[in-house]
Amino acid sequence: MAVRVDLNISLDGFATTTDQTPENPFGDDWPRLVDAYAATRTFRERVLHDASGQGTTGVDDKYAEAYFADTGAEIMGAGMFGLHNFPDDPDWRGWWGDEPPFRIPVFVLTHRAPRPSIEMTGGTIFHFLSATPQEALDRALEAAGGKDVRVGGGATVVRDFLKAGLVDQLHVAIAPIILGRGIRLWDDLRGLETGYDVTAETAESGTVHLTFRR
Repeated sequence: MAVRVDLNISLDGFATTTDQTPENPFGDDWPRLVDAYAATRTFRERVLHDASGQGTTGVDDKYAEAYFADTGAEIMGAGMFGLHNFPDDPDWRGWWGDEPPFRIPVFVLTHRAPRPSIEMTGGTIFHFLSATPQEALDRALEAAGGKDVRVGGGATVVRDFLKAGLVDQLHVAIAPIILGRGIRLWDDLRGLETGYDVTAETAESGTVHLTFRR
């Protein structure tokens, strides 16, 4: 069992984008940030439900497969769930669609009043809680049944878990782009590499997969 993180960041360390508009809710920068991941066969199958077998199958796909492997529970922030889009709508079920790709219990961290759990098609169950990183991890470990727990994001949530020393494996896919603004993963994490073995692998897309293993 391990506590894992997988995150896409830019060369200058930003894991979020800021160019969203009501007409373009993801903005133009987000597809550039996740382009290599979204092009993989695993992403197309797991997230887009595309069974055609199309998509890249190289190094990027290897890490995409690992993203979903051996995971028993997920922790994410309210923004990753999409709660910020409709914070006061009790019927909002997130932006992941009717069949989210997780297929495991997902614990959504929120400072708002807790919501009832939501059971989705395919096995994903969203639970909402206001908790510290350690409290959320304790809940997720219990639900994971001995499998890994993944801290999915966003960057602020991931940074909180890293600062608390709770992450066993951090994988960042560094896209060869400069964003210049957003939320940086590395802020306040000076010396993070201490206590980890660090490896790097460059994919055909130019994405650098950097992995910190305790």
